[in-house]
Amino acid sequence: MSTSVETRSVEETRQLGLRLGNALEAGDVVGLEGDLGSGKTELVRGIAEALGVSGSVHSPTFVLHHHYQGRLPVEHFDLYRLEGMSWVDTGLDEPAPDAVTLIEWPERAGVVNVWATTLIRLTSRGDDRRRLTLVRGPDRVREVFELARRD
Repeated sequence: MSTSVETRSVEETRQLGLRLGNALEAGDVVGLEGDLGSGKTELVRGIAEALGVSGSVHSPTFVLHHHYQGRLPVEHFDLYRLEGMSWVDTGLDEPAPDAVTLIEWPERAGVVNVWATTLIRLTSRGDDRRRLTLVRGPDRVREVFELARRD
C-alpha cells in the first residue's frame, strides 16, 4: 500500500530527506522515480546530510555516479542518460552491502525491481510543491512517511 506526503518547498523536501536518511541502513537501495525537476536530488541532499555527508551533493547526471563518505558510505547514481541500457552495460558495480545506495531514474536501467528495497515516486505539483509517494519500503521508512503526513 502506497503512502504519499506533499511538501510545499525545496526546504521541506530536503527535511523529509533528513528524516529518511535517519531511517536508512547499510544495504538499503532507494529508487527515486520522477520527472526532471521533481525534487529527487533535493531529497538525496537531505538523506546524505542525515548520513553525515559534508560538502556539496550534486546530481551525477553526466558522470552517472558519485560516492560520498559519511557515517555510512553513500552511493548516488543518476541513470537519466541510460534509457534503453541495462545496468550491466554501464560497467557500474552492484550496490554495496555496506552503503546506502540512492538511484535516480532506476527504471532507465531496469533495476527498480532488482535492487530497490525502497521505491519513492516524486511528482511536481507546481511551484516548489512536490508529492512524494512511497511505493514500497521497509516499515522504518514507511513510519517516516506516516509521521510526515501527520505534520
